Amino acid sequence: MFDLALAWWEYVARGVAIYATLLVMMRLSGKRTIGQFTPFDLLVVMLLSESVSPGLTGGDDSVAGGLIVVVTLVALNVAIAFITARSRKAADLVEGTAVLLGRDGKIFKEALRRNHVAEGDLEQSLREADCPREKMKYAFLEADGKITILQQ
Repeated sequence: MFDLALAWWEYVARGVAIYATLLVMMRLSGKRTIGQFTPFDLLVVMLLSESVSPGLTGGDDSVAGGLIVVVTLVALNVAIAFITARSRKAADLVEGTAVLLGRDGKIFKEALRRNHVAEGDLEQSLREADCPREKMKYAFLEADGKITILQQ
């Protein structure tokens, strides 16, 4: 049950490599992907977890191997949270920043396209904010994928 198939440090290295790769992939996929999961997005996340599982443990089914990977992933998460709480540059790099999608009633279609936001999603946010387009002062895509509307 506690016999390791690999050296302990290999579990740590695998955990770091997969965590870093998934973090980069999530940042590259865009804010909107992270902020609102469609059923397809949820399916991809579930399949990602299944596909990287063997890579984390190298096929080892031992409790000790699994615990080393769990401790590594939690430690990485705590370390990233610690760093981003103390460094604005690190937070912007890991979490992203808000993007201006529209101003003074005008929607920036290029910003929508670049950030994979459908114009319908922005219009829905305007309705939810009870803000007609002509009264919109600013529309932002926040780092967490939500759309914030500020009225004039």
